[in-house]
Amino acid sequence: MTKLLPRIALTLGDVAGIGPEVVVRAIAEQQLSKISRPLVIGHPAVVKRAKQLIGATFDVTEVTSLNEIDWSSKSVPCWNPSIVEAEEVPVGHTDARAGRAAYDYLVAATQAALRDQIDAITTAPLNKAALHAAGLNFPGHTEILAHECGVQDFAMMLYLPPGGQLPKGEFGLGVAHVTLHTSIQSVPSLLTIPHICETIQLVSDFLKRVGCRSPRVGVCALNPHAGEEGLFGEEESTLIAPAVAAARDLGVDATGPIPADALLRRAVYGEFDGVAAMYHDQGHIALKLIGFERAVNITLGLPIIRTSPSHGTAFDIAWQGKARADGFVEAVRTAALLARSRIDG
Repeated sequence: MTKLLPRIALTLGDVAGIGPEVVVRAIAEQQLSKISRPLVIGHPAVVKRAKQLIGATFDVTEVTSLNEIDWSSKSVPCWNPSIVEAEEVPVGHTDARAGRAAYDYLVAATQAALRDQIDAITTAPLNKAALHAAGLNFPGHTEILAHECGVQDFAMMLYLPPGGQLPKGEFGLGVAHVTLHTSIQSVPSLLTIPHICETIQLVSDFLKRVGCRSPRVGVCALNPHAGEEGLFGEEESTLIAPAVAAARDLGVDATGPIPADALLRRAVYGEFDGVAAMYHDQGHIALKLIGFERAVNITLGLPIIRTSPSHGTAFDIAWQGKARADGFVEAVRTAALLARSRIDG
C-alpha cells in the first residue's frame, strides 16, 4: 500500500507581511505536493491576491470546515476560521486586525492537530506588536502553542537540516533555548536546574526523532568564558553544571557548560548534534549566520508538530513579489519528516 503523505496546515501568519506570498510561492513551485498534502489556513481573498502577485495558477478550494476536505484532490483547500476581514488590512504595517487573524489561524490549526484532523502545522511569521495591538498578551507563536496545548515544559529549537552550509552533521544541527522571548536582564532569574535539564532532554529527544540514535548535546554557559571560575558569574557552577549532571543521570549524552562562542563553532563542525542555549540570541545568531534561508523553527515539548521558517514578517518587502520561499519549504519538509516518523511509529 502506498503511504499517504502527511496533512500539513499552512497558516498565513500576519497578512500585512510576507507570509501569504511565501505560502503561495511554496505551493506554486510544486515542491510541497511532493512531500505533503497542504491545507492553507487563512482568508481566501488574501490567498487569491498573493496568487495574482506572483502569477500562481494552482487551484484553491474554499472550505467552511475540515470535514469538507477531499485530501485526494489536487486542488489546495483553504479554510478561514477567523471573522476578521483580513483582506482589508494594509500591507507593510502593524495592524491589530492582522494580529487577531494570525492568532485565530494558529489556534484553529492547533486545535485541528490536537483532534488529529491534520498531522502537522507550518506557520508563516506573525508580528508580535500586532498581537499586542489586538489585546493578545503573548510574545509569539511558541507561547500561544504551549498555552493551547496545555504544556509547561517546552522550548523553541532552531534546526539546520543537513547539507548546505553545514560542514558536518549527518542529522543536521538543532539549538534549543532555555529562555526565549524575554529581556536579557531577566534571563539569569529565569534559569533553573529543572528547566535547563528539561531543555537538554528535549534536544536529545528531537534528534532521535530525526534519526540520530546517540545524540551528543553541548550545553552553553551563560557568562563569558563559562564564568571564569566565578569571576564573571556563578550560574555555571550553581545551575548549569548540576543540570548537565542531572541530564546525564537520565541517560543523555550532555557536555557542559561550555563557552557559547566556542561551543557553537564546535557543534557546526560536527562535535555535537545539538545545543542547549541559555537565551534566544545565544543560539540564533550562529545558526542564522550560516544558514538563514534554511533554518527551521520547531516547537519542542508539544503533543503536536509545529515548524516555521526562521525569518519574520519582513514588512519592508511585503507584497512586492520579492519574498523567497526556501525557508518555508524547508520548514514543511521538516514537518513532513517529523509527521512521517510519528505515523510510522
